[in-house]
Amino acid sequence: MNTKLVAFLLLALAMSWSAIVSADEATENDAEEVAAEVVEESSEPLASGIGWQLIRSVELGKSGKFVNMVLIERGRQADKTIYSAALNRLCREEKEFCRVRFWVQERFIPEKASMTTEQNQHLLADHLFNREAGIHRIQYACSVDPTSSECIAH
Repeated sequence: MNTKLVAFLLLALAMSWSAIVSADEATENDAEEVAAEVVEESSEPLASGIGWQLIRSVELGKSGKFVNMVLIERGRQADKTIYSAALNRLCREEKEFCRVRFWVQERFIPEKASMTTEQNQHLLADHLFNREAGIHRIQYACSVDPTSSECIAH
């Protein structure tokens, strides 16, 4: 090969590599800035209690109504007092609407109100209070409450 051609190719490769590294560093910096903004926006710590933790609240469309996504401590999913404590804390101020869904594995908690089939299969309980519709119920997965005739079958 011609030495000038080799030198040109090496120079082009070095310049391309430098551009890629710079772009990658900029992307990482942008991601860190966005993460910092998110942390700054949510100055209030998420609700939690013994055996449970609120992971996120997602809005149902643009309704102003939210679904609370809660993580139950592994090994305590059959303890209904944990669900009651979470509901008491999350719904006590809500006079018209409160929806809370529970999982034992954080990886199955959805990012939005709708769930995939897999996320639904791992759902432990679903609480819904909607005064306008006259609904106030909690359904547990059959694995949590096998004696219930209205358990969530997966």
